[in-house]
Amino acid sequence: MMLTFDDGPSTRKKDNPTVKILQVLARNPVQNGIKAIFFTQTRLGSNRHGEITKRLLLREHEEGHVLAVHEGARSGLRSHRGLKGKALDSFLTESQDQLQQISGQAPRLIRPPFWAFNERTQAAYQRHGLHMLLTDVSAGDGKSWGFRANPRRRNHLAGEMQAVRQRMVAGELPEVDGVMPIIVTFHDTNTWTADHMEEYLALLIEAAVAADIELDEEPFYGQGSVMEHAAIKRSENEQDPVSLVPAPWRWLWF
Repeated sequence: MMLTFDDGPSTRKKDNPTVKILQVLARNPVQNGIKAIFFTQTRLGSNRHGEITKRLLLREHEEGHVLAVHEGARSGLRSHRGLKGKALDSFLTESQDQLQQISGQAPRLIRPPFWAFNERTQAAYQRHGLHMLLTDVSAGDGKSWGFRANPRRRNHLAGEMQAVRQRMVAGELPEVDGVMPIIVTFHDTNTWTADHMEEYLALLIEAAVAADIELDEEPFYGQGSVMEHAAIKRSENEQDPVSLVPAPWRWLWF
């Protein structure tokens, strides 16, 4: 399985959820040294919280995770579909430059906020050498305020994995290097997710086994470079990306 996280890194000074998630990925009862793709907010808090953002992006890179583009507005998320003229190209250039300063290489993956894309935004991503990666399994933890917990997490993940199994049987899930990577999406700005990350890892295994999905001896990616390669290949082989947009957003945008 390919773990991905959106919206981070968190800029909280205390009990930072991004920090907690990094700690769990490094050491946990399921598989130590799990690597993830972090779709980042490259300019969020670039004034008051800029140092926290830079420090955590650097830590993610140094610990072998993959840095990718999500958004870069100072005020939070915005739809790329709403960026007109040269605004989208300017944002993509700035985001790639900022992440390259951290990792030494330009990012190659992007996930649009709110899962909102169209032919124009996809063409812009391609011009910048970015591959759009969506998801197979959404944890449904994208709330940034209010009630962040998910009391139905076990049933929810079970249903998501059953849907993945159906796509496998129908031949709709692309194979990459002899395996079918299952893309799973969380949000590393969610404090409840961070507090329950170990449980989530176990629930993902449980849900996959219950859906009769055969897992590798190490069920999650342990090398960032291998994971990034698989993500790019998966993006290139995706026939119907709209089908990978979580249902509520698909209804809104398409």
